[in-house]
Amino acid sequence: QVQLVETGGGLVQAGGSLRLSCAASGGTFSTYAMGWFRQAPGKEREFVATISWSGGSTYYAASVKGRFSISRDNAKNTVFLQMNSVKLEDTAVYYCAAGPGGSGGFARRYDYWGQGTQVTVSS
Repeated sequence: QVQLVETGGGLVQAGGSLRLSCAASGGTFSTYAMGWFRQAPGKEREFVATISWSGGSTYYAASVKGRFSISRDNAKNTVFLQMNSVKLEDTAVYYCAAGPGGSGGFARRYDYWGQGTQVTVSS
């Protein structure tokens, strides 16, 4: 059983930056693909970014490509989401998830989820 804990959320002005972290425990972190998803009020959960177990492959939603960057440190069992040039529409609860290789942007393929961290972008 893998436990995931997200940190780093908060209030940020539009155009600013924020770095989210997700610490994993209870499993072999380096064998999992990791993903970030988000859910805004009244909307469905949506895919943000994913990274392969080695970190060698990443994939982003079109809405964040070029602004967000996903990375991981397998020695520290942690995955990161660097958010730059944030926009009002980036406001959401952000979740990290762990799943088998190839999970991609499909939430149902991920087996483990964190509790989420709130990101609020102000104008």
